[in-house]
Amino acid sequence: MKLHPWNEVVREGTKHIEAGRDIYQQFNCANCKRKQTMDVPNTFFEHGICEECGHDTDIKKDGMNFMLHMVLR
Repeated sequence: MKLHPWNEVVREGTKHIEAGRDIYQQFNCANCKRKQTMDVPNTFFEHGICEECGHDTDIKKDGMNFMLHMVLR
């Protein structure tokens, strides 16, 4: 997964949140490199614990992305 700088993702993610969409923050574990997805929507965490190896990743420093969840009518 391609990672982007903290400020860029927060700016773009906030636009979707304000439009009524849900986003889920994603990051790559700094230790094992596996993609992780937070289970709390519309929230930006500065650190994340890897579900695979337990490592604490500094998301704000390392970068992140998000998954967009939309309901199409």
